Amino acid sequence: MKILVTGASGFLGSHVVRKALQHKYEIRAFVRPSSSLKNLEGLPIEILAGNLHSQEDLKKALSGCEWLFHLAADYRFTSFQGNQVMQTNIEGTKAILQAARESKIAKIVYTSSTATIGIPEDGSPGTEMTPISKKEMVGPYKLSKYLAEQEVLKAAQQGCPVVIVNPSAPVGTYDSKPTPTGRFIVDFLNRKLFAYTNTGLNLVDAEDVAEGHILAALKGRVGERYILGNQNLDFKTILEILSQITGLPAPRFCLPHGAVLFMAYANHIFSKNILRKEPGIPLEGVKLSRKKMFFDPSKAKKELGIPQTPVEEALKKAVKWYQENGYVRG
Repeated sequence: MKILVTGASGFLGSHVVRKALQHKYEIRAFVRPSSSLKNLEGLPIEILAGNLHSQEDLKKALSGCEWLFHLAADYRFTSFQGNQVMQTNIEGTKAILQAARESKIAKIVYTSSTATIGIPEDGSPGTEMTPISKKEMVGPYKLSKYLAEQEVLKAAQQGCPVVIVNPSAPVGTYDSKPTPTGRFIVDFLNRKLFAYTNTGLNLVDAEDVAEGHILAALKGRVGERYILGNQNLDFKTILEILSQITGLPAPRFCLPHGAVLFMAYANHIFSKNILRKEPGIPLEGVKLSRKKMFFDPSKAKKELGIPQTPVEEALKKAVKWYQENGYVRG
């Protein structure tokens, strides 16, 4: 069986491609013409470059495929090109859903995000049923994923065979950009983290997330959402695990959220007006860190059987990959 993977050259996309190959599927990778193909080097797959907003390109990519994994997205927590983020994540999703319906694709797995899932006021982990409103969307990335997911849910109600997966904070190999989660690991390895703030993340091995995509296509119920996550850890604990893995000291000082937010605003303004590049401190990420981003993956564990590789092992793989691929000085 042939499947199409959009965003195949990216962090999660390349993991989904590898996992699908392990399951003996035939892969067509849909990438932007400007995408680096390093994450796909040496893989026995078909690569097709095209535009996510071109129905001609999309129908060509979908031709002969039975399944679609739509992972293509603009993943930036702080961006000076907010319109571009919105265009890619919302309009691109609408375009490929239309093409998939016309191409009679049997199963679609749409990669959303836990950014679309609420956090209970009592601090307990969010679930697929935890409500969230549009007014809670911080920045273009989170808003775009929320609105795109609404389009996917609407399509499912109209008969489109789509399942939604919501990865939490994946870590592992091939995070070449890197993602916001990967960036703080790289900063730790380069001794750039001198303090931390009282927040938390749900970490999960990127390979488990990729397997979760395959399981969603095989077992997922149409129109349902599945949190692909693993362990909830506060930021201090994550840094201590990284310290144990690397032998580097973990930062000792915990900064109040207000102080970090002030630094993020200052860095944002300086980067935008002086450096004219993406800031080192993601303003939207800092705003989100006001709450611990804890989630409950029980539904995906029960209905899909997503693996739960120990987070320590995922972090070890990430550290080794960054070290071996030139992200760490010295």
